[in-house]
Amino acid sequence: MAEGKRKRNRASPPDGGWGWVIVGCCFMVTVCTRAVTRCISIFFVEFQAQFGADYAATAWIHSLVDCTTMLCAPLGSLLGNRWSCRAAVILGGVLSSCGLLLSSFSTSLELLYFSLGILTGLGFALCYTPAIATVGCYFQQKKALAYGIAMSGSGIGTFVLAPAVQELIELYTWRGALLVLSAMVSNLCVCGALLRPLQLTENGEEGGESAGEDRCGVGSSKDAELGALPSAQRRGLSSYCLSSKEYRFLLLPDFLGLAVSILLLASGCSLPFVYLVPYALSADVSHQQAAFLMSILGIVDIVGNVTFGWLTDRRWLKPYRLACYVFAVAMDGLCCLFTPLLQSFPLLVPFSILYGYFDGAYVALIPVVTSDIVGATYLSSALGVVFFLHAIPYLISPPVGGWLVDVTGTYTATFFLSGVAMLASALVLSTIAGFRRCHRQRSAVTMEAELKPFNKQVLGPAVVS
Repeated sequence: MAEGKRKRNRASPPDGGWGWVIVGCCFMVTVCTRAVTRCISIFFVEFQAQFGADYAATAWIHSLVDCTTMLCAPLGSLLGNRWSCRAAVILGGVLSSCGLLLSSFSTSLELLYFSLGILTGLGFALCYTPAIATVGCYFQQKKALAYGIAMSGSGIGTFVLAPAVQELIELYTWRGALLVLSAMVSNLCVCGALLRPLQLTENGEEGGESAGEDRCGVGSSKDAELGALPSAQRRGLSSYCLSSKEYRFLLLPDFLGLAVSILLLASGCSLPFVYLVPYALSADVSHQQAAFLMSILGIVDIVGNVTFGWLTDRRWLKPYRLACYVFAVAMDGLCCLFTPLLQSFPLLVPFSILYGYFDGAYVALIPVVTSDIVGATYLSSALGVVFFLHAIPYLISPPVGGWLVDVTGTYTATFFLSGVAMLASALVLSTIAGFRRCHRQRSAVTMEAELKPFNKQVLGPAVVS
C-alpha cells in the first residue's frame, strides 16, 4: 500500500516551483520561433524589390521556415527523448541563429530559401517541441493555464517585433534587421540551459537534477525492470522498447480524428499572418498602420492564450476543452470569410482583434487537447506528430495563396481558402467527436441491458427495479 502511494507521488507533477521558470523559458522559445516566423512577411516587400520576385516566389520563404519547423518536429521530440530537452533546445538555438545570420548576407532568393527557410526552420524545430513538452511534465492541475502563458509568447512577440522589425528595416535595411534578429534568437541557448530535467521526491516535491533522467527527469518502471541487465544489453533493449511503444497512440481513433482536423487547420491558419500586411497595403493602409495590425493581432493573441487557458482549467469547463477548441477554430474561419469586405484600417482592426483572440485560444489548447487524448506518457511524441502534420500544408498554402493573388489580382480567394479550411477542420473534429460520444453511449446502454438479467438473478427483481 505504501509502495503504491509512493509511486503515485513520484508520478505527480509539482504544478509550480521550477515549473514557472520552465513556463518562462517556453514563453521565450515561442517568442523567438513563432513570433519571428510571423514577422517574416514584413520583409516580403523588401525581398520583392531586392530580387524582383512576385508574391508566389517570395511566399516560399515563409512556407519553408514553417514547413521545416513542423516537418522536423518529430526530430526535436526524438532528440529530447534520447538526449535531453536541454541539449535539443541549445542545438536548435545555434542553428536558427546561424540561419538568420547567413540570411543577412544572401545575394539571391534561392539562398534565402536555404538559410532563412530550411536552416532557421530546422533550428526552430529542435527548440519548439521539447520546450512545450517540458511544460507538460511540470504541470497537471494548472496545465491549461501554464500552456496559455507559455504559448502567449507568439502573441506578445508579434506585438513587439512587428513594429520593431519595420523600424529596423527603415534604419538598417532588411539585412541589418535580420542581423539583429539573429542576435535575439541566440537567446534560445539560454532558454535551453534553464530547462532542468524534473525529478520528483517520494513526497511529490521536485528535486535536483539527475544525469540519467533526460525525459523530463521522471524515471520509469521499465528502467527499474532493466536495472539488473548488463549496461550494453540494457541500452539496446531500452532503445527498442522506446522505439516500439512511443508511437502506440497513432492507432487511437480520437487521435486520428485530431490528425485530420490538424491537416485542414494548418492549410488555412497561416494565410492571414502571411497576407494581412500585403492585403492592408493594397487597401491603401500605410506601412506603419499595416505593421500595427500585426501588433494588435499579437497582443490580443496573448489575451486569448491566457484567458482560454485559465477558463478551461476551471472544473465546470474541463470536460468541454475539445468543444472550446472547436469553437475557437470555427470563429477564426468565419473571420477569414469576412475579411475581403474590410477595405480600410478602422475595419481591419476588429478583424485583428477577433482573429488574434481565437487564434491564441486554440493554439493554447492544442497541447492540452493532445494530452487529454493520448495522456502525459506520449505527450512529447504526440506533439511531434501534431506539429509534423502542419508541415506540408504550411509549405503549400502560402504559395497557393500568392498564386491566387497573382491570378485574380485580389486577396478574396486567398482569405476564402483560409476560412473554408478552418471551418472544415472544426466540422471534421466535431463530427468525429459526436460519433465517438454516441458510440460510447450506445455501448453503455447495451452493457446495461446485458447485465440486467444477471443483476436480477443475483440481487433479486426488487433491488434491480
